[in-house]
This record gives sequence, structure tokens and C-alpha cells, in this order.
Amino acid sequence: MRRSLLGIAAAAGALSAAGAAFAQEAVGVAEDWQWGFQGPNSSIMRDVSAFYDWILLPMMLVISAFVLALMAYILARFRRSANPEPSRNTHNTTLEVVWTAIPILILVGVAIPSLRLLYYEETIPEADMTLKAIGHQWYWSYEYPDSGIAFDSLIVDDADLREGQPRLLTTDTEVVLPVGRTIRVQVTSDDVIHAWALPAAGVKMDAVPGRLNEFWMELDTPGVYYGQCSELCGQLHGFMPIMVVALEGAKFDAWVAERRAALGVAGAVELASAARD
Repeated sequence: MRRSLLGIAAAAGALSAAGAAFAQEAVGVAEDWQWGFQGPNSSIMRDVSAFYDWILLPMMLVISAFVLALMAYILARFRRSANPEPSRNTHNTTLEVVWTAIPILILVGVAIPSLRLLYYEETIPEADMTLKAIGHQWYWSYEYPDSGIAFDSLIVDDADLREGQPRLLTTDTEVVLPVGRTIRVQVTSDDVIHAWALPAAGVKMDAVPGRLNEFWMELDTPGVYYGQCSELCGQLHGFMPIMVVALEGAKFDAWVAERRAALGVAGAVELASAARD
């Protein structure tokens, strides 16, 4: 019954949401032969990309080059023809101290910026709005507690895709969010563990039955963002896309007003807000 009512609510505003999506450029989607990350299109993802580009990637390249050079030296220096009488040394205290200390220093060098980034991601600032995502087998439901808007979001079948819509990523009803505003996202599930992920924004959170997890994000570029359920959740796990349309603040406010009017929830939300105050 609930699913039917939410489906009717979604249909009431589907045309306006779809129009917003088709008018926007896809900015958060993987490209053919892409090597790097999507985005970055949020402050979190910029920090994630910088951490990888300036710390992890150079460190991996240096370690890989060093190990390759060391292996080449060992093969050349200690080959049988160059060492007819092999060395019988079994210990070297200096070498053992070095190969223990260097990995420790490397781990410390990774841990400090990593923990700083995790703290930044986990510390939720004062939010301008809240979005609640509920995982089901196999679709997502969304609620805007501040506005009283709720709907289901299901995958669009291949036969119904329009030109330019990516397969397995397009939904019948899009999540609409504002750019430049702090968004608190609450995630839960009503059956098994799912995960809500939006790569271009650098966010991913498990949806656990009976538990309300949350994170925050702030999108900085208008456009369409795509994601998927990122936790193996059953037979149709690969058919739980996430489609987000990011709009400028004024356009988002107009969308909210239109959806509230279509659903007839404006008065109820205002009364609930007044009661909380």
C-alpha cells in the first residue's frame, strides 16, 4: 500500500523532475576508458582526489620503482655465474632495522593525512537540508523531512531509455538537490544491507536495517550525478541506480514548492515545523 501511494506521489511530479534532469549536463558519470576518479564535484571529493594525486600515487610509484630496481640489482649481482661461491651471511642488523623503520614511516605518512580527511568527512556541519534514503530490494525510496516530499526511485528499463540516458544508471524519478548548500544524508534499509554511493561527490554509506547512518555533502556543480548501490544485496543488486539532479538554489526552491503543491503537503509541513519550534 505504501509503495503504491509513494508511486502516485512520484508520478505527480515526475514531469517537472524529468524536465530538470534532461536540461542538465551529466557531470557525475564515468567515461569510456576513464583512468581517474569521477569529479571532483564536492569539497570532500576534492580532498580525496588531492590525497590520492599528491600522496598515495607518488608514494606507490616510488615504492614500485624502488622494488623493481632492487629486484633487477639482485638478479644481476647475485646470479650464479657472478657468484660461484654463495655468501653464507644470514643476518645484517642495519638492514633489518632499515626495512622495519621505513615501512613504519611510510604508514605514519599515510595515516596522518588519512585520519585528517576521515575526520573532515565524519564531522557533519550545520546542514541546510536533510535527505533520507531508504534501501529496498531492489530500489531506493527518498524522503525530504524538511519539505514533506517522498517518492520511490526505480531503474528505467532498457526499452524505455531516451537518447543520452546511460543504461543501468537512469531512474524514473530523480533526487533533486541544491548546489552550494550543506546536505545531511540519512541512510537506512528495510530488508538487507545496501550502500548509497555517489562517486563524483566522494560519498558512500552503508544502509543497514534498523540503523540510521548519516553523512554530509555539498555539491558545487549543477548537473546530473549517477551512482549505484555499492553493497552486494541480492539478485538485482546491479539494478539499484542512484540519479541526482543538482540545481542552483533558486531553481531547487522552485522545484520544492512545485512538488509540495502537487502533493498537497505544504500546510502539514508548516504545522509540523511550528510544533517543533
